[in-house]
Amino acid sequence: RRQWHPTPSGCEMSDCEDEAPCSQLSSYTLAALQEFYAEQQQHHSHLRGDDKYNIGIIEENWRVSQFWYSPETALYLAEDGLAAAGEGGRIACVSAPSVYQKLRERHRDDVFLCIFEYNRRFAVYGKDFVYYDYKNPVDLPERITTHSFAIVVADHPYHLEECLRKMSETIKLLTRGKILLCTGAVVEAVAAKLLGVKMCKFIPEHTHPGKRVSLFRELRLQAGP
Repeated sequence: RRQWHPTPSGCEMSDCEDEAPCSQLSSYTLAALQEFYAEQQQHHSHLRGDDKYNIGIIEENWRVSQFWYSPETALYLAEDGLAAAGEGGRIACVSAPSVYQKLRERHRDDVFLCIFEYNRRFAVYGKDFVYYDYKNPVDLPERITTHSFAIVVADHPYHLEECLRKMSETIKLLTRGKILLCTGAVVEAVAAKLLGVKMCKFIPEHTHPGKRVSLFRELRLQAGP
């Protein structure tokens, strides 16, 4: 069961089972929140054609640590991932929506992509969208086959060690060996231990100037099942 919670800067949705019992909202407040959510859904339902793949067309949400890459960084990561995947290679974008958007902007139908996201706003991308919560790292739909992606491009939320450990389970479940990971340099040792990735010279940039991350790679293709 999901319920809206008011915050000083707006409203956010949460799973009641994962928290303390949900506070009771007045009928007036609940109706207002439901109206707000319906407006948001209606807004994103109007995304059509080329526009829906523009970076920033779906707004950032800092409350859930969602900050988009700059167009230049998204392009770099998209082309890097595409080259690593090879012809016909499947690409998973885990909490990296701007990379997904850049890939789809440039490759409409000739690349198999999945966007794994917690925020259901990205359901506008239809069958490409896979609901994903890093707190349940191996809880994936049956249509997602283990080790079926040539490469995983990932950027875990909050850049905390705990989040990286959980998302690493997902990455290892999805990939056949190749990984592009954006995370904070502070967890470099943990990333290397969990995923075998090494820091690169390229420095990713975000539209949010205070967001600093590093790029890590593991591009050895392991034997798939």
